[in-house]
Amino acid sequence: MNKHTRLLRIGIGGSVFAALCCFTPILVVLLGVVGAAAWVGYLDYVLFPMLAIFIGITVYAWQKRRQAQACCTRDREGRKQ
Repeated sequence: MNKHTRLLRIGIGGSVFAALCCFTPILVVLLGVVGAAAWVGYLDYVLFPMLAIFIGITVYAWQKRRQAQACCTRDREGRKQ
């Protein structure tokens, strides 16, 4: 697995995690269970920037991966295109 694929997986995983925490009550319930419900008001200050950062990482890794694949494509005779 090359570094662009790994970065893409990290970006997608982080985006999914942040989206789940932003748009579902998973984190609110979890913080309530452990007794840290007072932090719920500050979640938006952390989760929305985290979501934006991970979406940015995903887009960056996807572009780099496409560039790397385009650079290494070959025609039928084995020459670079």
